[in-house]
Amino acid sequence: MATIEVKDLYFGYKDEKVIDGVSFEIEKGNLVSLIGPNGSGKSTMIKLLNNLYTPWEGKIFVEGKEINSFRKKELARKIALVPQNSSINYDFTVEEIVRMGRYPHKKRFQREDEEDHEIVEKAMKDTNTYELRDKAVTEISGGELQRVIIAKALAQKPSIILLDEPTSHLDLNHQIEILNLLRKLNKEKNTTIIVAIHDINLATMYSDEIFMLSGGKIVDRGSPEKVITKRNIEFVYNLPVAVHRNKYTNSLSITPLNV
Repeated sequence: MATIEVKDLYFGYKDEKVIDGVSFEIEKGNLVSLIGPNGSGKSTMIKLLNNLYTPWEGKIFVEGKEINSFRKKELARKIALVPQNSSINYDFTVEEIVRMGRYPHKKRFQREDEEDHEIVEKAMKDTNTYELRDKAVTEISGGELQRVIIAKALAQKPSIILLDEPTSHLDLNHQIEILNLLRKLNKEKNTTIIVAIHDINLATMYSDEIFMLSGGKIVDRGSPEKVITKRNIEFVYNLPVAVHRNKYTNSLSITPLNV
């Protein structure tokens, strides 16, 4: 059974259609990248898959159950979301934010136990935020906050993690750290990862599957070798490119030709 199934999905803002009749399935344990130009529907799709928006038409199923039939806490035990822009205006410490990831697993007024503390500590160590644990989140950088939000998602212990441009505020070193961590979770814990990402070269390095979006439709989907072609890139991005294999990573790579 597919862990996520989308059937004939339509959605937009006011009169502007953003998702246009999309259908797909994602198998459990896959790492899937959504790529495409600005306005192609990547971020909107991530929000729909977390039930933040109600589709105009169509249905989304999570592990065989229609997404809008889940209770909020129940869905949060299945899916964790790392949004593109996280703004926290209260003086919570880093550790307090990460501990919030345990909320879906606790009953009302139930206190955290030793297992919760161990999970939170590991999430911080895995994201290199443990040394920041006593700092207020209002005092850390945007890149550090992004890693804290990812740590919170890890603390949820979900079977699916959705990420909207998780590397956009990170320097190159931390981009690779986070993507390596996601790949490790994907392989060792069989966590399904769905990430909207701008960097096509990073997408080809880490993805089992790539969905290429344009105008709210899936133009192509499949392995990086199937999707990342000169024809697809030039059609979707209106940009002349060379597609070649990186001799160091053995993954496909694109180089713009109009520089």
